[in-house]
Amino acid sequence: MTQAERSGPLAGVKVVELAHIMAGPVCGLMLGDMGAEVIKVEKIEGGDDTRRSVPPAIEGESAAYMMMNRGKRGIALDLKSADGKAVLRRLLADADVLIENYRAGTMERLGLGYDVLRQEFPGLVYCSLSGFGRSGPYADRAGFDLVAQGMSGLMSITGEGPGRPPMKCGPPVTDITAGLLAAMGVLAAHVHKLKTGEGQIVDTSLFEAGITLTYWQSAIAMATGVAPGPMGSAHPLNAPYEAFETKDGWITIGAANQTNWLRLLAVLGAEDLADDPRFSANRDRMANRAALAAALAPHFRTASSDDWLARLEAGGVPAGPVLDVLAMKADPQTRARAMVVEVEHARAGRMETLGLPVKFSATPGRVHGPAPLLGEHSRAILREAGYDEAAIADLVARGVVRETTA
Repeated sequence: MTQAERSGPLAGVKVVELAHIMAGPVCGLMLGDMGAEVIKVEKIEGGDDTRRSVPPAIEGESAAYMMMNRGKRGIALDLKSADGKAVLRRLLADADVLIENYRAGTMERLGLGYDVLRQEFPGLVYCSLSGFGRSGPYADRAGFDLVAQGMSGLMSITGEGPGRPPMKCGPPVTDITAGLLAAMGVLAAHVHKLKTGEGQIVDTSLFEAGITLTYWQSAIAMATGVAPGPMGSAHPLNAPYEAFETKDGWITIGAANQTNWLRLLAVLGAEDLADDPRFSANRDRMANRAALAAALAPHFRTASSDDWLARLEAGGVPAGPVLDVLAMKADPQTRARAMVVEVEHARAGRMETLGLPVKFSATPGRVHGPAPLLGEHSRAILREAGYDEAAIADLVARGVVRETTA
């Protein structure tokens, strides 16, 4: 799908993605879902490392790769060769954005660093994602989500409680958040470019993404000088705001202000707790959070999750079920918000993927197609860049470009 066929607020924007695994591809897929044409450039041998993140695979294609790269077109290119670099420069000639998340120094060693490219393409928005950013004492370190979660403070506040082993968040939250921050940075830089014609470098990292997720706990630590610890499902500033076990599962309760606290007591038939000085105001409930949970827990064990959720909704108390991923996928709200959509993959056939989480009234975005096979669009992309068939055949024959068909 070319630029002219795409819909969304970024239709007409061209992005060249030199990214692999997750953070960079998240940035690319968000821009792509919002209408940008994203050309994913992969290495000749094996492509993006996520292609080998299996199981599961569908018809030999990594499910993880297909999730992270849906809606993009792909070219496999030898960037170590002079001709491969020349192809990339042709792609950048009319590009608005370049995304890369290679280890520090890789693009510079290839002769494709920002200081070089800005001279050739002064309007280019160059987005760099890394483990720790382009400056500081850790700039040269490799970065992984687990390491970033540990160093950003996230693992110190995630888990069941004091004395338990450190625990990471289930999803790779620093990878995903870094990709979202990068997309936000690209959009801000693109607005500046539209005003001035000037490109710039956008620089963010997994480390900073993890720190960003500690807003509440950092506020507490900076105000008190004491680092908060893990609290299970509970909230560091409001109570009751956590998960409770029911007769047949778990539900979450968000009675985080005085009005909802009193509504919760009415639903539970526990109005007497309103007169307990330990629970009078949020400050008191936070000081006695363990006693509060112990007082509420027996009530929830008397009925099923569905029963309690119906009562809580009728009583105006924010609450919800604890769903697994398949139950989330089947939830009617997920479907109503188009957060699960179908695409037709060249090998895997009809398959589901996640949708765009931002809705636009005037310029709706969408998932524009499946993930590419390795080099699936190489020939078409080269044609659009001005190469004739003889030149394309020569590049393929010499291993500068790889093409794959279904």
